[in-house]
Amino acid sequence: MEIGAQLYTVRDHCKTLPEFTETLKKIADIGYRNVQVSGVCDYEAKWLRDALSQTGLKCVLTHIAPDRIAADTQTVIAEHDVFGCDNVGIGYYEVHKDGVQAFYERFAQAGEALNRSGKRLCYHNHDHEFIKLGGKTVLGRLAEAFSPEQLCFTLDTYWVQAGGADPVWWIDFLKGRVPCVHLKDMEYGRKMAALGVGNINLDGVIAACERAGTEYLLVEQDDCYGQDPFECLRISYDFLKSRGF
Repeated sequence: MEIGAQLYTVRDHCKTLPEFTETLKKIADIGYRNVQVSGVCDYEAKWLRDALSQTGLKCVLTHIAPDRIAADTQTVIAEHDVFGCDNVGIGYYEVHKDGVQAFYERFAQAGEALNRSGKRLCYHNHDHEFIKLGGKTVLGRLAEAFSPEQLCFTLDTYWVQAGGADPVWWIDFLKGRVPCVHLKDMEYGRKMAALGVGNINLDGVIAACERAGTEYLLVEQDDCYGQDPFECLRISYDFLKSRGF
């Protein structure tokens, strides 16, 4: 497995292309070599390819508008080919409101097209995916409705625990379908934290990811509560280095 940084953590420093460029340099200077591109300003695929090349970084996952994935799949594939990214993500979706079947009908064909192109459609959870419908969680129903070729998952450790579930159990349950995992710690009071600062069983999570065939562990901290987000990413990087990464 390799580690990386989820740029949503530093989204306030990626509001323009010059800021985005400087942020990529800072991420590389911390020591990360992989990034997820999410929550940043608009960019052209060739621009991102060149900016990544200049900093030695690789984009391993994106979050883009679900409408584009469903309605303009081939363009999305072509763009990701330009900057060499194989994982296309849905970052937020309230599946429980429209239902799993409606979600399936909207995205199954896109998932199949991505799979044929050597890419994967990856669904990122929050806590509401642990609402139960007919005795089963929304996340569990998604895993049943879609084949592994149609849909993978970017499991988020913080949001799994916030939903009252066990991140280790869910990573094991989704074995083979979690190419990317969001590593995010949780302090008392549901406060997001840099890795090693909170109470999530991160060593258990890392071991489960190894069993599940996860390729990338991506550090994310949505809220740094006034602390420098680059410093938060550095603390998390140091934690992962202490675990042999």
